Amino acid sequence: MLTEVRSALPENIRSSHHRLFIAVLLAAAVLRVITMLGYPPAQLYWYDSFTYLDTARHLRPSATFHPVGYPLFLRLLAPFASVTVVAAVQHALGLATGLIIYASLRRHRLPAWGATLAAVPLLFDASFLRLEHAVLSDTLFIFLIVAALAIADRSPLAAGLLLALAGLTRTVAVPLILLVLVFLLVRRHWRAALTFTLAGTIPLLLYATWYQAHHGRFALSGADGVALWARTMTFADCRVIDPPPEEARLCPTEAVQDAASEYVWDPDAAINRLPGGRFAHNALARSFAIRAITAQPFDYLSEVLRDTAITFAWTPVPHPARVTPAFGFAHGAQTLPPQPLVYQARQNYSDIRGIQSVDPYASFLIAYQYPAYLRGPMIAAILLIGAYAAIRRPRTAALPFTTAMFLLMAPVAVLDFDHRYVLPMIPVACWAAALAFTAKDDPPESPGARA
Repeated sequence: MLTEVRSALPENIRSSHHRLFIAVLLAAAVLRVITMLGYPPAQLYWYDSFTYLDTARHLRPSATFHPVGYPLFLRLLAPFASVTVVAAVQHALGLATGLIIYASLRRHRLPAWGATLAAVPLLFDASFLRLEHAVLSDTLFIFLIVAALAIADRSPLAAGLLLALAGLTRTVAVPLILLVLVFLLVRRHWRAALTFTLAGTIPLLLYATWYQAHHGRFALSGADGVALWARTMTFADCRVIDPPPEEARLCPTEAVQDAASEYVWDPDAAINRLPGGRFAHNALARSFAIRAITAQPFDYLSEVLRDTAITFAWTPVPHPARVTPAFGFAHGAQTLPPQPLVYQARQNYSDIRGIQSVDPYASFLIAYQYPAYLRGPMIAAILLIGAYAAIRRPRTAALPFTTAMFLLMAPVAVLDFDHRYVLPMIPVACWAAALAFTAKDDPPESPGARA
């Protein structure tokens, strides 16, 4: 697959001198070295990081929020028995993603300075440094999405496989397979569309079959219904919905939270009062949520738009209120909870411990993160330019812009807003915006797309 990605890049990207971008890439690499020196070994979150590590060790489809894509990535790195290595590889993936954006824009004849500028937020925003340094799926997810889009019209087989892996890393990416398929069909790349469809769907079908063997249902996740139910808890009115008795057990209780995702974990929320645990009622929760959205479509849309708008605030808005939405580099040490998953992870990874700041590197990053943060109005401006590009250059910019908008709104629509969930759309949005400044659109056809 790496050969397919490399072959999709234009020859001049591989052979010419691109001094500006090389200098920028080296500076970004230095930042990542400073991050690793300032906060060894890697950022670990309870309980997401340890669930990923446990699933990688005992490979099986998870019945909760985490599909198997990222654990497979961790399993490839398991022989090193080091979360430091995981963080290092993820930092390298961040640099590789920036390179893909640059190379793709140069293929569309954007000047070197413009293509470099489009990669700057990904390479230098402190939020991406923190994300790459954490044992979380986001960095891999971003890489897979960007790589797939870069080769969608040139290597459909590789693009389909990459998007399938993205869907197995975070299921929110699965609809992107349909989006790219529409893109190929509109451009009348019939053979490419067929190849892409097979490559994008077969891995998902195989995983769903494996999931059924473990959990008794043909699915990619056991938490989609629970997530969508939580989304409806901010507006659901059972007097309007009038659910049947079985679903009525999921009507809002006296529990009140300031963010939809908090209802998943609130012990007083309706789903957590049912026997067997929240995920045992995933299908029932999905049915209730669909009924609620159908009965109150404008309330649902209003909540989605309201939460999405948090993205565009100048000062990051805590959502939920208990979290720190940005500027997470700080002095001090992290203490890991005394949990069985933590103990098991320590048996398999020699360097697992609570992260600790190390000066002078940490102090530099703490100061750096405040100016090196993409503020909400800047994101809005990038999206507006991307929308202009999609209208002016539909053959090249429509797909990345539509993908960026999907990545922005889909997590909010199916669960809730999270500042972390905004980050995957930023590189794609910058890519779309940069295409507004290309001299002309793609040629009518490219040979690779017909293959």
